[in-house]
Amino acid sequence: MATYKEKVGTAVVNYAGDYPGAVDGELWYDSTNKNWKYQYLNVTTSGSWRTGNSLNTARYGLGGAGIQTSALAFGGRDPQTNVTESYNGISWTEVNDLNTPRAHLGGSGASNTSALAYGGFNIPGNVALTSTESWNGSNWTAVNSLNQKRRFPGANGAATAALCIGGDQDPPRIALVEQWNGSNWTEVGDLNTVRSQLASAGTSTAALAFGGASPGGTTGVTESWNGSAWTETTDLNQARQQLAGASYGTYTSTLAFAGNADTSAGPPFSVNAELWNGTNWTEQNNMATNREYLAGAGTATSALAFGGSPTTGATEEWTGAGALVGAWSTGGNMNTTRASIGGAGTSYTAALAFGGEVPPNTGATESYNGTNWTEVNDLNNAVAINSGAGTATSALNFGGELPPGTLTNKTESWNGTNWTEVNAMSTSRRDPNPAGADNTSALATAGRTPPSAATANCEQWNGTNWTEVNNINSARYGGGGNGTVTSALIYGGYTAPDPRQALTELWNGTNWTEVNDLNNGVSSNKGAGTDSTAALSIGGYITASVAQTEDWNGASWATTSSLNTARYGSAASGTTSSAFYAGGNIPPKTAATEEWNVPSNVVKTLTD
Repeated sequence: MATYKEKVGTAVVNYAGDYPGAVDGELWYDSTNKNWKYQYLNVTTSGSWRTGNSLNTARYGLGGAGIQTSALAFGGRDPQTNVTESYNGISWTEVNDLNTPRAHLGGSGASNTSALAYGGFNIPGNVALTSTESWNGSNWTAVNSLNQKRRFPGANGAATAALCIGGDQDPPRIALVEQWNGSNWTEVGDLNTVRSQLASAGTSTAALAFGGASPGGTTGVTESWNGSAWTETTDLNQARQQLAGASYGTYTSTLAFAGNADTSAGPPFSVNAELWNGTNWTEQNNMATNREYLAGAGTATSALAFGGSPTTGATEEWTGAGALVGAWSTGGNMNTTRASIGGAGTSYTAALAFGGEVPPNTGATESYNGTNWTEVNDLNNAVAINSGAGTATSALNFGGELPPGTLTNKTESWNGTNWTEVNAMSTSRRDPNPAGADNTSALATAGRTPPSAATANCEQWNGTNWTEVNNINSARYGGGGNGTVTSALIYGGYTAPDPRQALTELWNGTNWTEVNDLNNGVSSNKGAGTDSTAALSIGGYITASVAQTEDWNGASWATTSSLNTARYGSAASGTTSSAFYAGGNIPPKTAATEEWNVPSNVVKTLTD
């Protein structure tokens, strides 16, 4: 029998405690606790849906193509439209229209730069079409038509190799299937079950067709295509029509979602999602928005749902099981215990914490390398409830409270060695929401101004002076912020009469726009993230200190792994994959540091 070393390539390590050098799957002996341990990657055990940014034009009966980060939506109704929108994984942008307005059409394609639209019908008249158009990333071009007119077909494949499956011809419903080779459509083997309003996934030579409306009613029938013939396999658990699928999935792995399970009942429609593993369908976590006649794109592990009836522009993103999970782990303690601290940095291995309340207020500055905090040169002013932005070698400190409780507009610039006092903000304030890339470029937004009022004022720093720019929509102070002077996000904060705010606003370089709220209103939270498309809201205070962390994907917030210790008024910065959260008030005040990391690991103790 082979030894562990012969199988793995290394001997079992004997280590006192959790072994920091462990790799995924490695076994070691913990000599302190006298047990065996191993480490594995922290991943999700089930898939989930998350809200994305909506289509600009709400509609149903539209076509779709692509993947979750590069998708295309085209056509649809009500009213009938030829509008085309491109999705980049964050937001939809209108691009050039289809030549022929149509609804209930088929769509195929690998991305938002390569797609095919075919069939469907015109309104009024509801006359089924044969026309086909090809998308090259800029324009639609008419190409050779289908041999058979149809509406409500199943569709899959790429712009150069697609299948158009079933549908109806004004009626009747049909089982006819056509295969596209990049130039022409050719009739191939028919479905076993006549139907329309079905979904499909796969390629032109290996596909899956599922669900739909047959002459006998709503069906869950699933058929597999091998390039020459269809074979019936395991049915959907929930029979339904007008559903969508992860059309760029494979015939052995795809997702079916939404639709109408009972056409006599009307809305609400289905939110059900099912995962296909090549043999069986398994029910998954439900969507947030019930709908039918929607479009789908992507794969079984990364899908996109958009549009639908009742008429909506709602977009949802599916992430399958096995996605990497972030987590907080314990780092090194700061040298000075304090709260109400400013912070800057690009990760938990390159961080800076400055100012705060010990008490009294302090100008102490510390640099963190991912292991230890090192005292460096102090701020010129002992300040607390201050804000910071930038990196560990190029940072800005602004606002806050000077002894004995005087709000300040003072600004200091850090060059990696020393702090230098520079031109002050126009408005004295504490707790401004910060954003900024370095000591030449920052935003100070909102805050508490004398004597005790929340402000909506926003100022932009250009390396020399602060300039007032457009205000936020809702005055507040003590919230989180992140980003740059052209792409920033602020969230949470405090204002009367509803003190703990969930409000989130997005900055595009000119104006602030209210977007989807945090799941929980919170103040004294801090933020991390490089721009307005990705952020973390960390910790804070509701009725007591909280450990909550929320993750922003450019459209919505989702609750993720909590801090190990609830607290507020900490220093924080970094990205959504590597961030730090240091000091703060539990209470009491603490010097503890936590490090956010994606991916993270789980240590398992072996038991009998």
